[in-house]
Amino acid sequence: MEFVILAVVIALVAVGVISGLVVSSRKKKQLPPAPSSTPTITPPAEPHVGEEAETPREEPRRTIEEVGPPSVEAPAEEAPEAVEPEAPAAPALEVPEPTAGRLVRLRARLARSQNSLGKGLLTLLSRDNLDEDTWEEIEDTLLTADVGVAPTQELVERLRERVRVLGTRTPEGLRSLLREELLTLLGTDFDRAVKTESGVDTPGVVMVVGVNGTGKTTTTGKLARVLVADGRSVVLGAADTFRAAAADQLQTWGERVGARTVRGPEGGDPASIAFDAVKEGIAEGADVVLIDTAGRLHTKTGLMDELGKVKRVVEKHGPLDEILLVLDATTGQNGLVQARVFAEVVDITGIVLTKLDGTAKGGIVIAVQRELGVPVKLVGLGEGPDDLAPFEPEAFVDALIGD
Repeated sequence: MEFVILAVVIALVAVGVISGLVVSSRKKKQLPPAPSSTPTITPPAEPHVGEEAETPREEPRRTIEEVGPPSVEAPAEEAPEAVEPEAPAAPALEVPEPTAGRLVRLRARLARSQNSLGKGLLTLLSRDNLDEDTWEEIEDTLLTADVGVAPTQELVERLRERVRVLGTRTPEGLRSLLREELLTLLGTDFDRAVKTESGVDTPGVVMVVGVNGTGKTTTTGKLARVLVADGRSVVLGAADTFRAAAADQLQTWGERVGARTVRGPEGGDPASIAFDAVKEGIAEGADVVLIDTAGRLHTKTGLMDELGKVKRVVEKHGPLDEILLVLDATTGQNGLVQARVFAEVVDITGIVLTKLDGTAKGGIVIAVQRELGVPVKLVGLGEGPDDLAPFEPEAFVDALIGD
């Protein structure tokens, strides 16, 4: 009996222990985890669709008026539209110097280059004894200055006669005497105006000719400036198609003063371009058309014949008003050879002497006029754009012999 009671007690104790373990286990599962020594920061949860994102309490919400309209970003896959670069602004037109009195303004430059001629003559004429040797020296001085044989002999004879008759020996008297005789040789009765007005209802047409290296294209550009300075509208014809960049050079000159340039392909037909230039000048109502021709070597007969063709084609629009021959003053007597050949092909009406500032050979003015019977109308006295001046005999002689 005692054994039975002991077994029952043991069984009851076992059941109680098992129940306590089960209850304890369940309680442990329900308890929260123990706090960690390092605090963890939980990021705000991402809002679900339809929910508003939580706004931090320290930053109050702002109204639409304060924030402004929402920015719209372009889709990443769309490239931004290409922006066309702005065209460069057209260069400002230059205002050329007025032509009136231009040679007088350049007189000092001319005088510096001609001292050996004018002052040399005055020094010789001022000698106490004007013997034959002195007169020969005077002749040599004139010939060295490229006055030419015939004009030199004529000038010396007239000076000898007047000195003997008048007995002039003072410096002022000799200067006045020499001035008069030089003006006689230069000719004060020539019409030296460049003809740029047509007798019919078309622009005046000027053709510029000359060999390579005389400054022909540059002279054409400078002449455009002279005409623009006098209030004339100009169209340029780039008929020199055989010299590299000649058309570009002429166009640059024209753009500076607002004169349009008619040009063609390199190596194209010069006569065709000259024809088109006059045609464009008529269509635009321009005052003057300037045609720059190829710088032909005067020894090449075929090329000179082509220059004659240019002249004939241009004259289909009307007569040429002016044909200017550009000569380099430094070439001296060789320039006279060029002048003769050009005069045989086209009717030269005027002469442009370039590089007159860098030579003491100013006598070429007298020689070339005597050779061709046509006047020097323009002279180039430097590299500046406005250094082309109308030729004025009085200013030229005054620069030659000084005040």
